[in-house]
Amino acid sequence: MTYLQALIIAIVEGLTEFLPVSSTGHIMITTALLGMEATPFVKLFTVAIQLGAIMSVVVLYFKRFFKSVNFYLKLLVAFVPAAIAGILLGDWIDTQLENVFGVAVALFIGGIILLFVDKWFKQTYIADSDDVTFPKAFKIGLFQCLALFPGVSRSAATIIGGMAQKLNRQAAAEFSFFLAVPTMFAATAKKLLDFYKDGITISSHEINLLVFGNIAAFIVALLAIKSFIGILNKHGFKAFGIYRIIVGGILIALFLAGVEIAVV
Repeated sequence: MTYLQALIIAIVEGLTEFLPVSSTGHIMITTALLGMEATPFVKLFTVAIQLGAIMSVVVLYFKRFFKSVNFYLKLLVAFVPAAIAGILLGDWIDTQLENVFGVAVALFIGGIILLFVDKWFKQTYIADSDDVTFPKAFKIGLFQCLALFPGVSRSAATIIGGMAQKLNRQAAAEFSFFLAVPTMFAATAKKLLDFYKDGITISSHEINLLVFGNIAAFIVALLAIKSFIGILNKHGFKAFGIYRIIVGGILIALFLAGVEIAVV
């Protein structure tokens, strides 16, 4: 992996991690377009740079993370369903990471759903993510399980889950950001542990790439989160839905045309 490839992947990660467009799906597409070989380090890199992205949430919402114990308990309750599902379905999830057609279909269908989300959940009254109750947090966590299938988008699933629990768009988005911290940290820790168990060593060059990638993802994610909240409040989800339909439609067309897309 070169520094340019690392930068491109990190930018894609930072831009898409908190948007309802599926960061996993976009990383798969990006590595395929870059013609990158699916080496163990490349697979590790695409997951490990999530740490940089989630640190942007901690920085932007610093005070919220030191506000109360209840905050962490609610995140834990919301995190548990996906954690259990991830453990039980780990092997299946790994196989789906190579299913480009499945990702394309998930992007396309998810895009159609986003076109109607604003109409479906007009009657929202919770304007502060601090007002999320434990039962509501658990239900949002159940929605997060849908994102175990690549292409669905963790952000889209949890934001829609939040709006289904009467959170307005901004409150749902913010709770989704907060929930990303334990979820993505756990995913990265698991990948690092698997890497260690396999006895694979990391060179100094690869360590430098990881540091570089995380810094780049952190900076881009900071900008993406701020922009996303503004777009969401003014325009809702329609633009993201149209974007997903276009990307998913192109991938489906390529698949049906017999074009092979190698993925990491």
